[in-house]
Amino acid sequence: MLKINTDQQKIQELLERGVENIYPDKSYLEKRLGSGQKLSIYLGIDPTGPTLHLGHAIILAKLKQFQELGHKIILLIGDFTGTIGDPTDKQATRKPLSKQEVLNNAKYYKKQASIFLNFSGSNKAELKYNSRWLNKMNFADVLKLSSNFTVQQLLERDMFQQRIKAGKPIGLHEFMYPMLQAQDCVAMNVDGEIGGNDQTFNMLAGRTLMKSLKGQDKFVLTMKLLTDVVGTKMGKSEGNMLALNDTPEQMFGKVMSWTDAMILNGFELCTTVPLEQINQTAKNIKTGANPRDAKLQLAKEIVTLYYGAKEATKAETNFIKVFSQRETPEAIVEHNINIGSINPVDLLITLKLIASKSDARRLIDGGGMKINSEKVSSWKENLNIKSGDIVQAGKRKFAKIK
Repeated sequence: MLKINTDQQKIQELLERGVENIYPDKSYLEKRLGSGQKLSIYLGIDPTGPTLHLGHAIILAKLKQFQELGHKIILLIGDFTGTIGDPTDKQATRKPLSKQEVLNNAKYYKKQASIFLNFSGSNKAELKYNSRWLNKMNFADVLKLSSNFTVQQLLERDMFQQRIKAGKPIGLHEFMYPMLQAQDCVAMNVDGEIGGNDQTFNMLAGRTLMKSLKGQDKFVLTMKLLTDVVGTKMGKSEGNMLALNDTPEQMFGKVMSWTDAMILNGFELCTTVPLEQINQTAKNIKTGANPRDAKLQLAKEIVTLYYGAKEATKAETNFIKVFSQRETPEAIVEHNINIGSINPVDLLITLKLIASKSDARRLIDGGGMKINSEKVSSWKENLNIKSGDIVQAGKRKFAKIK
């Protein structure tokens, strides 16, 4: 049996790096980690998209620290709760997903999580699905569960208050969501839960239920969020998150598009660079060093984590070539399409360089579309395209006509 590691330096790193809050408090968890007792900790993910992203990776990296100390890790797939939709930070009710859509989305989650967690060996992480117990609940069970919470408690959620003020509806099923997540804790009988700080309300609901039904305390560790300059979190819904299935070039380019204010948090949350080195980077920037150099290092560190040093170096070289020297990237996806006359908006959609026609028109109006490095001046006039033409959308997206 694997012995629990109680090394104080490693425990302090776990408790401090990237951590926003610990409930009931830091000293409680520090004491438990130092006791030598094996703890069970879980992360729940609702499969609302087909890939994990950097927000998940930040939390998975923290779980890795727990696992390396010898503790039991559970990755919980919310295949039941995913069909309901977590109301966290949502100004409107989520579009419901079918069970099949949820399972399809989760198809590669374990493989992507394996970048951080070990699902084999003497202390292997477990993969669980919450439909296993939530599907078995009948209406009497749900009523009994709901008796542990009050309407006042649930209305404390900021997004519910905002919706009420804005006159927007709150679905009764959205009220149920934190109660069902709380039931996950009870069903698995865990010692703790970890998530982003936007999940604090849901995770504390589990703490309430564990106390009520089992007379046990459950610690909650919340991680800082990687946010942009106005405080918007990086995620699938916001469309600005680095996905774990992005190519090295895409990852590198996305990191380089982050604001300078995100550099230090990026190092702390998304890399294994020592805190002392991050502090030195902060001092260097404060005393006049170019933040772009630090961002290049950050992008390279992140790509290295997922693809290795060789691919990270190639992505860096390509980025510098394209964006510093204004050259065309070497690796461009080729598309077989009919050559001849085509509307530029339709061309961008066909090449999958842009998601919607309205976004395409805005891009063209702003001078962001180019054919062979020449700007497209209007979306109202058709283009004559030929084999070999290179189409550019914005700074980072390229396609070649074949």
